[in-house]
Amino acid sequence: MNMMDRIEHWGDTHHPAWMDIVRIALGVFLFAKGISFISDTTKLSHLVTGLDFHLYTVTAVHYVAFAHIFGGFLIAMGCLTRIASIIQIPILLTAVFFVNIRLGFSYLNSELWLSMITLILVITFAVVGSGRFSMDEWMKNHDK
Repeated sequence: MNMMDRIEHWGDTHHPAWMDIVRIALGVFLFAKGISFISDTTKLSHLVTGLDFHLYTVTAVHYVAFAHIFGGFLIAMGCLTRIASIIQIPILLTAVFFVNIRLGFSYLNSELWLSMITLILVITFAVVGSGRFSMDEWMKNHDK
């Protein structure tokens, strides 16, 4: 059994039912954040342009919006939760360390704290998986 199989097995056996509610809330939050990015692309493109990563701003804006909408939906449904969570990690790392940290660590910088909490939750669900009340579990049980 390799390391990934052991992590997946541990996550599957140590997943309390209340974490499914947290997973669904995280997915809905990411989905809503993606919708808000699409609604106000000028704000997001301003954030990405300020990073000076020499990326195409339009590509980065669409990647973030698509990853949040599609990934948030998958996380909320509990379908391919680990993959959807892993896709969110680079976006949230960028949000925490390059975008929001410029405003400083203070209790007034709520966007930084929200990004940090979201990053921690996404990493958590990348390890523990989708849980008992999910499409993954439903498909696993109905496949037999």
